[in-house]
Amino acid sequence: MKYINRHMEEVILETSKSWSAILLTGPRQSGKTTMLKMLSEKEGIGRKYVTLDDLSVRQLAKTDPKLFLELYAPPVLIDEVQYAPELFTYIKIHIDEHHNAGDFWLTGSQIFFLMRGVQESLAGRVCILHMSPLSQREIAGNKSKPFTTDFQSLLEESKNIASVTTPEMFKRIWNGCMPEIAVSGYKDRDRYYSSYLSTYIERDVRELSGSIDALKFSRFITSAAARCSQIVNYKSMAEDADINQIQAKQWLNILETLGIVFLLHPYSNNVLKRTIKTPKLYFYDTGFVCYLTKWSSPEVAESGAMSGALLENFVVSEIVKSYQNAGISPFINYYRDHDAKEIDVVLERDGKLCPIEIKKTALPDKRITRVFSLIDKSPMQLGASAVVCMADKLSAFDRDNLIVPVWMI
Repeated sequence: MKYINRHMEEVILETSKSWSAILLTGPRQSGKTTMLKMLSEKEGIGRKYVTLDDLSVRQLAKTDPKLFLELYAPPVLIDEVQYAPELFTYIKIHIDEHHNAGDFWLTGSQIFFLMRGVQESLAGRVCILHMSPLSQREIAGNKSKPFTTDFQSLLEESKNIASVTTPEMFKRIWNGCMPEIAVSGYKDRDRYYSSYLSTYIERDVRELSGSIDALKFSRFITSAAARCSQIVNYKSMAEDADINQIQAKQWLNILETLGIVFLLHPYSNNVLKRTIKTPKLYFYDTGFVCYLTKWSSPEVAESGAMSGALLENFVVSEIVKSYQNAGISPFINYYRDHDAKEIDVVLERDGKLCPIEIKKTALPDKRITRVFSLIDKSPMQLGASAVVCMADKLSAFDRDNLIVPVWMI
């Protein structure tokens, strides 16, 4: 399979020069191991590779972690390290004794479960990075750039990125961003996602929560997909899956733990008292959403009732990925008050709040920008705002309100 260069490659190599351990988290099949193996070859220092998916190797790591690290002495790449948290104490001892940069490259796909062990044993000794499935910039071969509403930066970017039509954009949304699918096109797409759901997700859910009803879980994740880009509604998802709300919360937490979904929390401060407190739900991969909600083609997805939600999910996930791929924590929220007035994205950067609206139209109306006044009372300075839409080129209503094509995210 053809390898797609990942934007995080340089971040890994640079970080490895100063940190003894790097932990790369992210969902299964997102390309973590493939990238790190490729970088290991590029390093040329003979870094060993071992995966704890191998049960015999995992058993050794759990029962005799000291011997394990003698057999797989640094520099080493340890895959799916969450299966043997017993290793963390011995990795800590090794780091404290040797202080060698780049000794340990670790990966894990059960993110929150993994974090507990890391925080207890490796706090301050490991650099934690998150890698999602491919971004549209990676698939298209464009340069890495955390999204910004700075006009000059966007103007320079627009010269180097090819424009994309609305039908082509919905092909990207429908096709998804898992490396195997992005490289091979639409071939066996449904079979891939079916296997991904049963082999990886359902198996990991069992490991994290014990026995589950596979049919109910399938209904639950489908219900979650149907509610992407919406405020989380545990009651409705629980009813759809015939489970209780406590279980619905647990299962959504597990999907977040596995890097399948993420929550966008509402923006609020001491001045803005009327904002709601419930987060919105997004998937990292819109192709998986289209599979779960049974949109059979890009054309049907574009014309269907979920087209706006799919577009919003795509844009928000791409913005998040643009920061993750640069090794930067994204400070991204949304705004909604008790009068149901909403701003899709509030991006906080360089001491400014930059509001963003996402629209399917190619010709947005300037009246859309009126909603941005909702955060005028914030103590932070208001930065340039943007309407991200299906426009064919970068434009602006005025100096403070930009029109940004989706293909530029």
